[in-house]
Amino acid sequence: MTVPGGQPPDTVREAAGPGGDARGASGSRRPPLPPGPYLVVGLATSGAGAMRMLRPHGEVIGVDSASPEEAAELGASGFEVHVRTDGVELLDRAATVVKSPGPARDTPVVAEALRRGVPVTGELELAWRLLPNDFVAVTGTNGKTTTVELLGAMHRAAGAPAAVAGNVGTAVSQLIGLLQPDATVICEASSFQLADSDAFAPEVAVILNLGVDHLDWHGTVAAYHDAKLRALGNQASGDVAVVPAGLAASRNLPGSADRVTFGAPGADVEERDGHLLWRGRPLIDVEQIRLRGAHNRENAMAASVAALARGLPPDAVVEALRTFAGVPHRLEEVSVVRGVLYVNDSKATNVESASVGIRAFDGGVHAILGGSLKGGGFGGLRAAVAERCVACHLIGEAADELARDLDGAARLERDGDLPAAVHRAASDARPGEVVLLSPACASYDQYRNFEERGEHFRQLVAALGG
Repeated sequence: MTVPGGQPPDTVREAAGPGGDARGASGSRRPPLPPGPYLVVGLATSGAGAMRMLRPHGEVIGVDSASPEEAAELGASGFEVHVRTDGVELLDRAATVVKSPGPARDTPVVAEALRRGVPVTGELELAWRLLPNDFVAVTGTNGKTTTVELLGAMHRAAGAPAAVAGNVGTAVSQLIGLLQPDATVICEASSFQLADSDAFAPEVAVILNLGVDHLDWHGTVAAYHDAKLRALGNQASGDVAVVPAGLAASRNLPGSADRVTFGAPGADVEERDGHLLWRGRPLIDVEQIRLRGAHNRENAMAASVAALARGLPPDAVVEALRTFAGVPHRLEEVSVVRGVLYVNDSKATNVESASVGIRAFDGGVHAILGGSLKGGGFGGLRAAVAERCVACHLIGEAADELARDLDGAARLERDGDLPAAVHRAASDARPGEVVLLSPACASYDQYRNFEERGEHFRQLVAALGG
């Protein structure tokens, strides 16, 4: 086994002692773990990682209201797991509740823990406490996965050991004991994970943007933004906070980190006259950046300023910008079939991200939209749809709301599910046009996650033939 961006186990060491009192590579001290026994709520990737991480530190019990595959694997490994139950009765045995990102704070066992005064924390928080490595935490409404993977590419180009983890597939807890002391953890941090954090203080925090998302979980836009900004709140002088220049100018941001900016004129990294500039000096021509679209220039600037501010050489940053092709399920060009380009943008799970995806093309877009509802409506899609779309193919439980909010913006087809939408779009699209899966919704009405939805799209496109 090799950790992404890291080293095989025979070249690494355990990151922290049994007490969990780690010291970061930059010298910052991490708090110890809270006391066990631990009740882990939610047993998918993050929860399963948390159970394995905590096993050396006390009794660990797992609970999930469903029955994910990981729960069966944990049970087979000797863990105590309870599935298809709310787990409230297990609180009598727990000193600390460890929450996976998905369950909200009104989940019965979590709400009851809070009512009783039982500490509730998250897997990211505890993994950070156990890992002494420097952390670069990337958050924002859109662009997180692309930016962390681009930062990973920049570290590889510089020959600097790094592991990309977090909300991108590899839970941070899975890195315990597998990293070199000088490896950097480049972590995608979701609003759910940050809302469950307490002392989390990455050496570098990157805020890409603040839009509207996950209102079904957070309740209000203010609560959602506050969760994102927790990435900055515990930072101290000597840490680095990377923020959009406009955000830095418009808000009183928390934390005491040294601030660097990107985007607007005069920022540490800015776009001017077809070039990206680092503190006024040319870094790279925009046309040489391999990633498509204006939104990816923002991601490129954010990654560049984070890398340069922590001392990576400019040549390595430029090499990564020239060669990094993007991530699966984010504007992923799947195939050209009879002159029509098929693009998998399944990771576009909110309105702003889908708008960016649609505007990545000059026009002739047949957009496949829909999935499970997250709150907030779809009016923010109207302008992009009216500008670029030939038709929108509506699927899933969000179809009615999409039809209402997009009425008159483009031709709307009520296709119901992804196979029907791909079939109709393939029949309608002409050479030179684009069939784009950019749903603006989560996937949970018809798929386990956006990856499964994107993989199904790939299969459906493959079945169309060449």
